[in-house]
Amino acid sequence: MNNNPYNHSPNFSSHSHSSLISRIFSEIRSALVLTFGFVLLLSIIYPVLVWGIAQTFFPFQANGSFYNKENSVIGSNLIGQKFTQPSYFHPRPSSAGDGYDAMYSGGSNFGPTSNLFYQTILKRAQEYRKENLLPPTTPIPPDAVTASASGLDPNISIENAKLQAARIAISRGIDKNTIFQLIQRFTENRQLGIFGEKQVNVLRLNLALDSLSPLNPTKLQPKNQNSVKNVKNDRKNH
Repeated sequence: MNNNPYNHSPNFSSHSHSSLISRIFSEIRSALVLTFGFVLLLSIIYPVLVWGIAQTFFPFQANGSFYNKENSVIGSNLIGQKFTQPSYFHPRPSSAGDGYDAMYSGGSNFGPTSNLFYQTILKRAQEYRKENLLPPTTPIPPDAVTASASGLDPNISIENAKLQAARIAISRGIDKNTIFQLIQRFTENRQLGIFGEKQVNVLRLNLALDSLSPLNPTKLQPKNQNSVKNVKNDRKNH
């Protein structure tokens, strides 16, 4: 008689063996059901639901916030463009490609101790004061002489817009106070009331300018439309 407690052979019955296999297949089946369930929910139902809500309640924002004029897209509320005509508001500088090119979004990557960056700021400030008929000692808001991190910022500060008002008023032959009223009308408040600063959208302001005082034969056309084309192509590819 063997009294060794460690010398027992396992005794599996055919019933316990089939029960184990049944449990394994049950777990596999549960895992597959959950996987396909989440694929159906998160890859089909949820995206379609979000798309449907967006297209129903926010069609302008859901489709790129594009503005159309004469059956063609002239810009987006979300992507900045370069305007150089004196009769329009000018955006902040851009280091994206040749300027506001969505394919090359990015900043200059110059540090605050860079001499080239310093000289660039001085040059921009001089040009800004000259084109806006400002005295040499006029303080300039930072966004008037610095590019954004993306190079595609569509907005400018209220101070920046107001300093451009005189130039636009003279170019269009309208009162400067009318320009100020337009800036106030399109002023966007801080996000949630605490984030960022008050600002205005350059494209919206320029469209409002043309509605208020249309230019002939000049039409609202940015100097560089690569940003709009690239955004449209990117949306088609996705």
